[in-house]
Amino acid sequence: MDTVIGVIGGSGVYDIDGLEGAEWVTVDSPFGAPSDALLTGTLDGVTMVFLPRHGRGHVHSPSSVPYRANIDALKRMGVTDVISVSACGSFREHMAPGDFVIVDQFIDRTIAREKSFFGPGLVGHVSLAHPTCPRLGAACTTAAIDAGITVHDGGTYLAMEGPQFSSLAESKLYREVWGCDVIGMTNMPEAKLAREAELCYASVAMITDYDSWHPHHGEVDIGQIIATLQGNADKARDLVSRLPALLGNDRNPCEHGCDRALEHAILTAPDKRDAGMVAALSAVAGRVL
Repeated sequence: MDTVIGVIGGSGVYDIDGLEGAEWVTVDSPFGAPSDALLTGTLDGVTMVFLPRHGRGHVHSPSSVPYRANIDALKRMGVTDVISVSACGSFREHMAPGDFVIVDQFIDRTIAREKSFFGPGLVGHVSLAHPTCPRLGAACTTAAIDAGITVHDGGTYLAMEGPQFSSLAESKLYREVWGCDVIGMTNMPEAKLAREAELCYASVAMITDYDSWHPHHGEVDIGQIIATLQGNADKARDLVSRLPALLGNDRNPCEHGCDRALEHAILTAPDKRDAGMVAALSAVAGRVL
């Protein structure tokens, strides 16, 4: 199987540079329109597909991002490995603005989003014990180091609904009681849906601020965030540009089983499955349906 790298760009990252044969492609999904058209091309001989999570011009809030359509569209484009790039706040002094964190765990506090491709008529349960792919995360860490980025390998991401930032009490709860490392608004349900779609998923969290817990930095300053975002976006593009050489064009089955997550996940008997849902999931779950 050939490697196809999908990149979901977060705040400040609306395209990627250097793609050969670059073309914006419109993809239809049974789950609605994705955030935007998808930018396709090749880099170092590896096919890449880029999707701006918020759309070009940043038209989607974290709650309005069409997460199911985005993951479905990437799957329809043949993507095998998804790199999620997103802005976040930090709960740790040593994880400073401008640093990157390769997230390996999540706590999902979002409340207003469709979180699964499955439901009544086609019931499926996947494991999220380890919600990111260690192989893909390791490649992102190596790419960050090679790019001269200060990177932290591993961290727990608190996914909040937003669009408001945390209160001081919330920030202290997430940091001191729950032990989270970073906070953001977009990696959930994205990571859950990627697992359901049998896609390897890695999260590159770009720190912009210290949320509101830090006694010497006060509340989140949107002006500071935007300034840091600009520098982080350049670093993110540098990181992404190094991934094709690290991942290669020939892809073996994932040693962690991400690409076989649905092997025993669907519980609804074949003769009881909703025909409309089966059709809608032709890309996401076609391998097992």
